[in-house]
Amino acid sequence: MSAEPSCHRYPMAPLIRFTLLGLYLALVLPLPLLAPQPLVLPLLLAAIAGLVLVVAITSERVELDGQGLRVGHPSWCSWLLRRGWQLPWSHITALTPVTTSQGGRVYYVRSLAAEDGRSGAAWLLPQRVARFDDFLDRFSRGTGLSTEGIGRISPPWTYQLLALLSALLLTGEFLAFLVTPG
Repeated sequence: MSAEPSCHRYPMAPLIRFTLLGLYLALVLPLPLLAPQPLVLPLLLAAIAGLVLVVAITSERVELDGQGLRVGHPSWCSWLLRRGWQLPWSHITALTPVTTSQGGRVYYVRSLAAEDGRSGAAWLLPQRVARFDDFLDRFSRGTGLSTEGIGRISPPWTYQLLALLSALLLTGEFLAFLVTPG
């Protein structure tokens, strides 16, 4: 029997990450190709910078270990995004559900004493991670809080549909440039 790893990492779910990257490419790739000559290089550079930014944003990861919970980005992009937070298990006191304007439900992780000195602070519970059920199980064991009834922020079919539409857009754009002269 092997020892359980001390740190569990949960990147953004691949369906969500690659759908967002595909959508970005579908919307932005044609711009430099359709632009007048003086704008081609600036649009190409902007598209590349945007792609790097989307890759960085979708590289957020969650880490759980015996000490607590950390949410952040890898070092290659954390200097740019500077978002992230961490809490020891003992500081997490509750999960507060909030209904979104689209009818979904998000949960805020509540803390009475945060490491950054804020009292009664709240952070958004990550709901777009890979292996979400395993994440919730480990979160529940670490905090002692029930995660029963907590689901992803949006059902998988929404990202599957968006992935299909993005693939159709990319395919249509590719075919249009194949048949378009000059």
